[in-house]
Amino acid sequence: MAGRFRDAIRVMVIDDEALVRSGFQLILAAAADIEVVSTCDGVRGIEQIQRYRPDVVLLDLRMPQVDGLTILRELSGWAHAPAVAMLTTFDTGEHISQALSLGAAGFLLKDTEPDHLVQAVRVMAAGGKVLSPKVTDTVITGYLTRSSDAPVPAGIDTMTPRERDVLALVGQGLGNAEIARRLHLSPSTVKDHVSAVLTKLAVTNRVQAAIIARDAGLAGRPRSERRRAP
Repeated sequence: MAGRFRDAIRVMVIDDEALVRSGFQLILAAAADIEVVSTCDGVRGIEQIQRYRPDVVLLDLRMPQVDGLTILRELSGWAHAPAVAMLTTFDTGEHISQALSLGAAGFLLKDTEPDHLVQAVRVMAAGGKVLSPKVTDTVITGYLTRSSDAPVPAGIDTMTPRERDVLALVGQGLGNAEIARRLHLSPSTVKDHVSAVLTKLAVTNRVQAAIIARDAGLAGRPRSERRRAP
């Protein structure tokens, strides 16, 4: 499977079900800038990652012999580990938080839409993080339960109205492309706003920002969208 494309994003799919592996391979292979270099079960996962050196790994969370968290824990000690998105059919908060703490770059449900899956791979290959909206709700609810007494960061008060709009949509689990569409902005402008939001909140990733947005009551429809509503 390797070597078909020059400069393509190299992706590996690790899942214990052959049908799932085949499905993901078909979806990703349809993208001109993505090459699926290997698919395998958890037992062969580390061996195949070492052999093919993918840029992105889509890793099943629950597998019967070697599960996804075991593989992710091994990869967390590598100097040049691939970006890893955990795949699952359910959204258990405990496993999500474990995966994120071990360095997962994303957490996707197995019923993720094909277009979203392809875009998620591109985002992770570029160094970004992805989280399905359904999973975002679980993560945020878990964190809010544990930290309901934490004060709302003062950085929110220093944000511009547009930055608050962006934070509101980050709180809904939306990526930059969707935020750009919703707010009629360019993706590069949204990226700049997200960077400013993270800096003002003194956080390092979108999940933390989303938690703050929910805790501050900002994760509803943005102010600019409310103005346009009939």
